[in-house]
Amino acid sequence: MKILAVNTGSSTLKWKLYDMPAEHVLAEGMLDRMGLGDSVFTVKFNGSKTKEVGDIKNAEEAVKKLMATLIDRKIIGSFDEIAGIGHRIVAGGETFTESALMTPENIKKVRGLADFAPLHNPAEAGGIEAFAKILPNVPQVGVFDTAFHTTMPKENYLYSIPMEYYRKYGARKYGAHGTSHRYVSARAAELLHADLKSLKMITLHMGSGVSVTAIKDGKSLDTSMGFTPLAGVTMSTRSGDIDASLVAYLMGKLKITDPNQMIDILNTKSGIYGISELSPDMRQLEQTIDTRPQSKLAIDIFVNRIIKYIGSYTAIMGGLDVLVFTAGIGEGDIKMRDRIVKKLNYMGAKIDPERNDVMAKERLISTDDSSVKVMLVPTNEELMIARDTVRVAHLA
Repeated sequence: MKILAVNTGSSTLKWKLYDMPAEHVLAEGMLDRMGLGDSVFTVKFNGSKTKEVGDIKNAEEAVKKLMATLIDRKIIGSFDEIAGIGHRIVAGGETFTESALMTPENIKKVRGLADFAPLHNPAEAGGIEAFAKILPNVPQVGVFDTAFHTTMPKENYLYSIPMEYYRKYGARKYGAHGTSHRYVSARAAELLHADLKSLKMITLHMGSGVSVTAIKDGKSLDTSMGFTPLAGVTMSTRSGDIDASLVAYLMGKLKITDPNQMIDILNTKSGIYGISELSPDMRQLEQTIDTRPQSKLAIDIFVNRIIKYIGSYTAIMGGLDVLVFTAGIGEGDIKMRDRIVKKLNYMGAKIDPERNDVMAKERLISTDDSSVKVMLVPTNEELMIARDTVRVAHLA
C-alpha cells in the first residue's frame, strides 16, 4: 500500500512516498521556488537524485508534475497504486484536535484558520485541492502541527489578557512542531522500553525553528511557541519571547507604522542571526565561536533561553525523567547538546561524551548514572503523516 506524505508551502512542495505498513520510503523529493520562476524539482529514487529546472506556477501544476514523474520514473505503475495522501497542516486552531479526513467542508475550515498561519494554511488547502483534482477518489488526511498541543490546560495556553479576546478572536497559545514532538516522545519511550504515560519528558525540537515541549502523562502539558511560532526561545532568525512594549518602542524609533513590518523583523532578522550579525546557521557560529565574540554571544543566548524553559517545565511537571534532542541542530550539533546538558548537571543530568559523539542516530547519550535519561531521536514527521493517513482513512 502506497501513501504519499506531503508538505505544501507558499513556494515549496515536499513529499515522500511510503510503502505501508512496512514504513519503507520508496521515493522522495521537493519542488522549490514554486511560482517564483526557475522552479527546481528534485527526486530521490533507487539511490539516485535527479534535478529539473522549469517554471511551475502553482500547486496544481506542481502536483501534475509530481504525479507524472512518479509514472515516468516507474516509481508507480498507475495512479491507482496511491491508497492515501497525508498533508502537514500548520494551524488547526481549536477546530482540529487530531488528524482528520480532508472533506470539502474540512478544507474550508483549514482556509478559515488562515489568520493563524497566513503563509501556510491557504497553501496547504491549495495542495489538497490540487491532489483532489487528479486523484478524486483517494482519501486525503490533514495532520495538524497544533493538534498535539490541544491537551494543554487553560493555565498554560491562555494569555493574561481580557478573556473576551480569547472568546471572540481565539487569542491563545497554540504551539507548533506538534507532529515532531509527538513522534520523538513516543519513539523515545519505545527505545527506553517504557510507557510514555509514566514519563515526565521534555522534547527539544531544535532546527531553524526551535520549540520546547513538556510532556506528562503522554500529553503535551506546555510548549514554548505561542499564538504563532514567533514566541518562545531564541531561534535562527526569530526573536522568541519579547516585551510587547519594546515592540511599540522600536516601531517609534524606526518610524515603522505597519505592525507587519515589525513582525517581519522579529521573524526574519532577529534570533541568532540578529545577535551574531553573521548568520542564521548555527554551523557558521560554531566555526567562528573562538574568533568572533558575537558568535559566542549568540550561542550563549541560545543555550540560556533553552535552559530557562527546561527549568520551568521541570518545575511544572514536578521533575524530569527524559530529555530528548531532535531536528537539525538537535540531531547534528554535538557541542550544543553537550552545552545544554552540562547546564543541567545540578539536576543530576550527565552526558556521556562517547555516546554523544554521533549525528542523527537514535540512541541514549547520557551516562548510566544520570538521573535524567538524555536521548537523541531524529524526527520523522513524514512517517507520522503516513501513519495517521492509514489510521484516519481506515486503510489498514
